[in-house]
Amino acid sequence: MAASVTPASPARTSPPRAFGRYELRQLLGKSAGSMAWLAFDPRLGQEVMLTLPRVQPHDAEALELRLREMKQAARLNHPNLAHVIEVGVQDHWPYLACDRALGLTLGEWLAAQPPLAPLDVAGLVCQALQGLAFAHEAGVAHRDLQLHHVLIGAQGQLRLAAFGAVEAPPAAPEADARRAQRDDAERDVLAIGVLLHQMLSGAPVLDEADVSVVIARMPPHGRDLVRLPWTTPQPVPEGLRAIANRCTASQERQRYLNARTLLRALEGWREVEERGQGDPIALLIDRLHSVGHLPALPGISRRLAKLSFTDTQRTDEMAELLLQDLALSFELLRTVNSAQVRGTQVAGNGPVLTLRRAIALLGVDGVRSAANGLRQWPGPMDETAANAMARLINVVRLAGHAAQALRPPGYDPEVVFLVAVMQNLGRLLVQYHFPDESEQIRVLMQPVPPAKPDAPSHPGLSEEAASFAVLGVDIESLGAAVARHWGLGDEVQHMIRRLPVGKPVRHPDNDSDMLRAAASAANEAVDAMTRLPAAKIPAAIVQVSQRYARVLELSPRELQEALQGARASLQSGTAAAAMPRTATSAEGLAAQTTATGAA
Repeated sequence: MAASVTPASPARTSPPRAFGRYELRQLLGKSAGSMAWLAFDPRLGQEVMLTLPRVQPHDAEALELRLREMKQAARLNHPNLAHVIEVGVQDHWPYLACDRALGLTLGEWLAAQPPLAPLDVAGLVCQALQGLAFAHEAGVAHRDLQLHHVLIGAQGQLRLAAFGAVEAPPAAPEADARRAQRDDAERDVLAIGVLLHQMLSGAPVLDEADVSVVIARMPPHGRDLVRLPWTTPQPVPEGLRAIANRCTASQERQRYLNARTLLRALEGWREVEERGQGDPIALLIDRLHSVGHLPALPGISRRLAKLSFTDTQRTDEMAELLLQDLALSFELLRTVNSAQVRGTQVAGNGPVLTLRRAIALLGVDGVRSAANGLRQWPGPMDETAANAMARLINVVRLAGHAAQALRPPGYDPEVVFLVAVMQNLGRLLVQYHFPDESEQIRVLMQPVPPAKPDAPSHPGLSEEAASFAVLGVDIESLGAAVARHWGLGDEVQHMIRRLPVGKPVRHPDNDSDMLRAAASAANEAVDAMTRLPAAKIPAAIVQVSQRYARVLELSPRELQEALQGARASLQSGTAAAAMPRTATSAEGLAAQTTATGAA
């Protein structure tokens, strides 16, 4: 971060204005609600920053209320809140004074700096959010966060100033005090988002210096949309862009509603960015060590104890049982693909992607040891989180069975099941370790109903954008990072990354590409089934079948049958049979697709 500028007194070109005993030297900033002056206090012999409301309280009772709120805010003590040296009144004008030595206003400071790196911007905003969250939790809102209410000290320390200087807007008759306080806090978080946009873009948002005016022009009160421009002084990484745009989303329910939530997202992005995007596992590593990757299903150890490895049939029976428990399946794959175990295998062998092979390598004691080492269900989850986790596990297993049904002839059903399941590794880990954030991501992905009967609905965010907005990193990257942490090689990491939805599906060059394609098709189809409204599912299934028609020789009817077979396999716990494949001409496939879409 560039060095801070030391506050300097402006050269006076006109006689000073007086405000009581204070000598007003320079207007530092103003908004519809407040104004901040650089002033000199002859009694203390120092410069101060005076903040006053733009409008005088209308009577003595209003003045007393304003002074009481100012004094309450002045008692707050936090490193990111400016210390108030005086709260007073002059000619019916309430005011508060802060020591000018605390630093420059953010507007002054930015004008003296070269364009800030996005990481430095995020660091400053995190400081502001630390102070804001502390104030909100003490029941104090700001109501007028502006550039002139943010101070930057000589060492880059940020402090928020002038809490309580602006009168609260009158609450609606039915609104209680708690609701009004929550509204004020949400408005403060939105104001921080506007300042984040200005710092990243290097220009006032909507060409308007007053943050309160910007907010008034945004929905639901106005019609202006605030999105971070693509032309910024410094390139803005995608994760930070998603966070900034969520701050000012046109739909109120998609915005950050409290300072701590936005702070967690920015801190998560900063942790990843400071490691050069190379180690997103840092977000999960502490949790992995303390509670494991996923909890084992109830009773798995007891069921394992009843089986032995006397012959191949028993090994197959064991593998079929283990596949029903994703935590234990992942643990066995992690163990057998670690460097220590891989070193005992025959040179030239590829990764182990079947539980049958894992059982053969580890033996009965190794499998039971792995099962006993897992945390038992539900681990640290409460009932709500455990229910959500159970639903997700069923969806993931459904995708695994669908991939088995879609696999081309000659491919091992267990391998394609595990590849499809591991394409959901990031989702599973986030749901288990960060259930609140997982729910936020789910909400952001939901379409927003129209505000009026004749208005269009707004689509929700993509999973990638929602994940960036909540966690500061996308879910798939978290899963890939854990796979690397487990020692899974490049070939496995390639297979467990889904094919990008926005790009055409290329014909596979090798078996790994074919497994990745079958698993991706299954996951896209299951996502459509489980995430879309019923009326949109048929068209989405047709779209998935069209994407994979040439690669998997797949028609919409065959994809529907594969999904039906997957549901049956999920109930029975057995592998889904592969769909019979027949050669289909391009013309015949197009006609069949059209007919299915019409139906």
